[in-house]
Amino acid sequence: MKVDQHTALYGVIGNPVRHSLSPALHNAAFSVTDLNAVYLAFEAKDIEECIRGIKALGIKGISITIPFKTAVMPYLDEIDPLARRIGAVNTIVNHNGRLKGYNTDALGALKALEEKTKLPGMTCLIIGAGGAARAIGFMLKEKGVAVSIGNRSPKRGKELARSLECLYLPLDEIGVGKADILVQTTPVGMYPHIDQCLIPEHILEEGMVVMDIIYNPLETRLKKMAAERGCTTINGLRMFIHQGMEQFRLWTGLSAPLNLIQTVLEEELRTT
Repeated sequence: MKVDQHTALYGVIGNPVRHSLSPALHNAAFSVTDLNAVYLAFEAKDIEECIRGIKALGIKGISITIPFKTAVMPYLDEIDPLARRIGAVNTIVNHNGRLKGYNTDALGALKALEEKTKLPGMTCLIIGAGGAARAIGFMLKEKGVAVSIGNRSPKRGKELARSLECLYLPLDEIGVGKADILVQTTPVGMYPHIDQCLIPEHILEEGMVVMDIIYNPLETRLKKMAAERGCTTINGLRMFIHQGMEQFRLWTGLSAPLNLIQTVLEEELRTT
């Protein structure tokens, strides 16, 4: 990749963000589509200052991650209706100095699930009550899925359930009702705490679809337990790739081969 005075700049803003796979994903996409662009990670403390910097430096596109997905919204010039309904932005497109926010997490999860199952009429238990849980919940409801929320914190869990107009369950009661799909959205089980899992094994039934949005490690404890009990499993890397490729499309109007990007990211995970 040649970097020169014409190289377009993209990046991810968050804190922490040094562990992010987004640079590997987007730089691979730029390379395979022969675009003169580079994508960097920016660990930041002040999102308002970052927004000023994006405009001042002419940065073409930005990914937004924890803890800024909601905090960034007041500083944008325009917000896509889906992102507005979800209440979180993870993608910014710079249109000649005018910044528009989108949410691609929802679409990424939807595409990952649709590769494995048909959604309308299904039931889904979402574990967690953060930005990812909110995005996935809103998108699944729009697809005719009956959603319920399980969360460690009753306050946050009930708040999200109210927003989604769905049932909230304390974690010790998540096995009461059978769900067709289970989506785990918390960081529990992420590297280096790979032996942790919030989900009791007995609720994992044969035929259930289980998605853990964690991608490091690729084989979380939950995913291993689910596979052993005959569930259809989806790792977080697939959702991550789909949401990233939607970001790439919003920024460039182009698409990149998903399987090639997946190979690059799997190699990145093996070597880090």
